[in-house]
Amino acid sequence: MADVIGLGMTHYPMVATDNANMASLLRGTLKDPDIPADRKDPENWSEQARREWGDDAGAAAAQGHREALRAGFDRIRAELDEFQPDVMVVWGDDQYENFREEVVPSFCVLAYQDTVVDPLALLRKRNHPNAWGLPDEGQSFVMRGRPDFAKRLVTDVINSGFDIAYSYEKRSGINFPHAFANTQLFLDWDNVGKEFPYPIVPIAVNCYGEHVIARQGGIARFADINAGEDLDPPGPSPLRCFELGRAVGRSVRAGGRRVALVASSSWSHAFLNDKDWHLRPDTEADLRLYEAMVAGDYDTWRAATTGEVVAAGQHEMLNWFCLLGAMSELGLELRWSEFVTTEVFNSNKAFAVYR
Repeated sequence: MADVIGLGMTHYPMVATDNANMASLLRGTLKDPDIPADRKDPENWSEQARREWGDDAGAAAAQGHREALRAGFDRIRAELDEFQPDVMVVWGDDQYENFREEVVPSFCVLAYQDTVVDPLALLRKRNHPNAWGLPDEGQSFVMRGRPDFAKRLVTDVINSGFDIAYSYEKRSGINFPHAFANTQLFLDWDNVGKEFPYPIVPIAVNCYGEHVIARQGGIARFADINAGEDLDPPGPSPLRCFELGRAVGRSVRAGGRRVALVASSSWSHAFLNDKDWHLRPDTEADLRLYEAMVAGDYDTWRAATTGEVVAAGQHEMLNWFCLLGAMSELGLELRWSEFVTTEVFNSNKAFAVYR
C-alpha cells in the first residue's frame, strides 16, 4: 500500500520576472485595437483592478502578489520535505510546446530520463529580467526522471481501460514545457540551478483543446477571433480528467511508493476569457469551484462541462480536475488551501494540500 499526498499550485510564468513586468500580459492586451476603449480605461475597472494597476502599471502591487505566491510555494515545499516522496507525479498543460501540429494527445505521460531544463528561457524570449537578478544564461537544472515508475503507471492506467499516451523523449529544439519546469523552479526558489531532491513524472494534459493550435497556446487578438477562428477539436472533458485522476490514484495506491500527486496551474486566465475582453480572470467561476473544493463537493466538479471551462478561461484547471479525481478515489482530505485573487496579474491562483 502506497502513501500519497495531494498538492495544488501555480506555475504562473510572470512570477519569475521582476515587479515591473509582472503585469506585462495585461499591458500587451491593452494594445489590442479591437477592445473597446471604455473597457480599456482603468476608470471603468473594478476597485481591486484600479488599486493593483495604480499609476505604475501594476509594478508596486506585484510585490504583494509575489509574496502571496511565495508563501504558497514555501508551504507546498515544506509539505514535500516532511512527506519525502519517492516521486512526484505532476499534471500540467502543454502550451504548444512538446505537442504541436504532428500530434496532440489528450494525456501523455513523459517517461523521461533525467533531463536538462532551462527555466529562464521563456523570460529571455520576452526580454524580461528574472526575479533572482541572475545572469540569463547558465541557470539550467536537471529534472530527475523516474521512467520505471512512469512505465508502470502507464501500464496500470491502460490495463484499467483508460487509454493514455506516453513519451520517452521530448521534442528536439524546444525548451522543456514550462508547466513542469516552473513547478520545480518555484518549489526550489532559493536554489535555482541546484539539484532538486525529488524525481518528477509529468503528465501532459491537452488543456488548451480548441485553442491549442488555433492560438498556438497563447493570446489571440480580437480581430482574429471575430474573423472566425479555425478551432481545433476539444480537449478532454473535465469529467474525463477527473476519471484519469481516479485511475492514477488506483495505480499509485497499489504501487507501494510514497507519491506526491501535484496539479500545476493557475485558475481562470484573463487572456483566455474572451467574454471579458481578456482583461480579467473569471473570479466568479473560480470561486464557485474553489468553494466546492473546500466543501469536499466533488459532484460540482464532476458536473462541470467543457463549454463552461472554456467560457471562463479555466482551460488549465483541467490539471486540477485530475488532482481532485485522485483525491476522491483515495479518500484524502483537504488540510490546507489558499485562493489568491487578482485583476491585473492574468490569473487567480490556488494552493492546496491533501493528506
